[in-house]
Amino acid sequence: MSKQKSLSIIPDERIIGKIYLIRGEKVMFDRDLAMLYGVETKVLNQAVKRNKKRFPDDFMFQLNKFETDIFSRSQIVTLKKGQNIKYFPYVFTEQGVAMLSSVLKSERAIEVNIQIIRVFIKMKKLLSTHKELREKIEKMEKSNKENFKIIFKVMAKFMTTNPKSEEKVERIGFKVRD
Repeated sequence: MSKQKSLSIIPDERIIGKIYLIRGEKVMFDRDLAMLYGVETKVLNQAVKRNKKRFPDDFMFQLNKFETDIFSRSQIVTLKKGQNIKYFPYVFTEQGVAMLSSVLKSERAIEVNIQIIRVFIKMKKLLSTHKELREKIEKMEKSNKENFKIIFKVMAKFMTTNPKSEEKVERIGFKVRD
């Protein structure tokens, strides 16, 4: 196997910005994927429809009118007054994105697909790290409840105390005489 390329085709931040949480799933819109792959949305959706068995509901689903209205107005496009979206967009889960590599055969699609999957993996690792840290803090808090109360009181005092409003504070340390 070849080593992972150090240079990405697309910045990871751009891909992360196109991942949304819908119906409790991290998904990407068909139009965003098409743009990243360098194809028209219609071409992507046609390839998916020709291979419908590869895309069960947990790999891909179509948004309903309510969801489409929310995301079309704020995330996808701004339509002119009186215009409507003709087709509700499809969204793809991580597994659906992985399956797209089997129906889109261009070199760019393959490279972008690998990069998108790597971004999903990075996000999972980051979220699991935060979860582990949160669980450790909660465990420490339960076993040292009184100590945490004291720590939080001291922190609160520091955050609310304005040093300029305090009376003159005696300096600690040695005084040097001339």
